[in-house]
Amino acid sequence: MSNKTGTPGSYSGTQRPYVRPYVRPMAGWWRKNPFFVWYMIREVTALGVAAYAIELAAGVVCLARGESAWNSWLAVMQHPLMIVLNLVLLVCMVLHAHSWFDIMPKTMPMMIINGKRLEGAVITRSGWAAVVVVTVAFLAIACWG
Repeated sequence: MSNKTGTPGSYSGTQRPYVRPYVRPMAGWWRKNPFFVWYMIREVTALGVAAYAIELAAGVVCLARGESAWNSWLAVMQHPLMIVLNLVLLVCMVLHAHSWFDIMPKTMPMMIINGKRLEGAVITRSGWAAVVVVTVAFLAIACWG
């Protein structure tokens, strides 16, 4: 360290050694704790959810523009790169849904049924059961409706 006068921390003309303030290293802080790793994964998967929403919105716009625009959008969706992208987005959606169903019991008001508190696992399983029921209903409507 070198002595400097007039540096931060010098008082009424006295000389003190210049001491640099402590700067906490921030690189990779989240990788040291599994809770924060999962938090970052959940945040990144939200970008995948947003990308899929934009993709579907583009499909709706093409549908509104007419048959040729819709057929063009369908052709783009059948490209192998788009299929791979949609598989990646599907993984993002499942991970994001999983994280939200894990958080659901912690964020909901306490539920009391027959004088007993409803366990978090029951709430999480109920969320997944609802997803399965709605998915099967949509697939049934799409295939046989």
